[in-house]
Amino acid sequence: MCQQPTVPAAVRQRARLLGMMAVLALACIAFACVAGSVRLGPGELLEGAGALLRGERTSMAAILLDLRLSRALAGFATGAMLALAGVMMQALLRNPLADPYVLGISGGASVGALSAMLFFNVLWVIDAAAFGGALAVALLLYALAHRDLRGGIDASAPLLLLTGVIAGAGCGALVTLMLSLAPEERLRGMVFWMIGDLSGSEQRWLPWLALAVGLIYALRRARDINVLALHAAGAEALGVPVGALRRGLFICAALLTACAVGTAGSIGFVGLVVPHACRFALGPDHRLLLPASALAGGAFLVLADTLARTVAAPQQLPVGVVTALIGVPAFLLQLHRLGRR
Repeated sequence: MCQQPTVPAAVRQRARLLGMMAVLALACIAFACVAGSVRLGPGELLEGAGALLRGERTSMAAILLDLRLSRALAGFATGAMLALAGVMMQALLRNPLADPYVLGISGGASVGALSAMLFFNVLWVIDAAAFGGALAVALLLYALAHRDLRGGIDASAPLLLLTGVIAGAGCGALVTLMLSLAPEERLRGMVFWMIGDLSGSEQRWLPWLALAVGLIYALRRARDINVLALHAAGAEALGVPVGALRRGLFICAALLTACAVGTAGSIGFVGLVVPHACRFALGPDHRLLLPASALAGGAFLVLADTLARTVAAPQQLPVGVVTALIGVPAFLLQLHRLGRR
């Protein structure tokens, strides 16, 4: 009689932790659907859900649930993409302060989006321009710093980092110029977009597709990322295709950042604080850190957006302000605890 293969304890533990985090993420989305200037009770929530399943949007509960659910799902996808891109950037650059915006890709998205707001001010044009600007900067970085992405002994990618910082500075100058030339009636919307705002976001398939592609690639390469993080100098000798891994991490992080910024603007601290918090709580194993950061980043942004639209209701705050106000003390607390250890 052949024995059934047993599942290792570490795999069961990872699955248990991720299952708990997935339940918490669903609870955050449900809370976002209930909370607001007009609260929905359990009966109204069930009534609205039933109406949406039947394709009816005539009752107030169905309309509110549809709007809030679309916004919560867009926020979850954006937060998950930013957190996942943050883990990838920190692994690529071997720098704990790296985040999705460190290479200036968000600056390219800002230039594209603000240009569209200044000259067209049409929603789909703004989204397309933001995505195109981010991809343009990513392609420029890839062309100028391709030697850092081919492999080699040094895994810190100094040329890539310096090129990204310079590209970000140039994009920042263009953004300042456009803000100074913008008419008064468009300036507020441009500033809100730069800070980060989910009020105009809709439920779309592109962010979820980008998140799925990035997460699948990251999970398939999680063991190689662990080896690269622990033994950077000898990773290639241990069988890790360093050049291909760096290029894949860069392309995935750029794609995730472009989709996130195109969906909700430049929302800060999600891609920096959430990976550090997950690493502090769960350890450095990327097989757990990558999916856990995606779940935690999505839930964090959903909660931050719920606070942004309820704390001063009916007025809505930019969600980027809320993430910064939460992220700064959280990051300082993590640094203090690491210093004590």
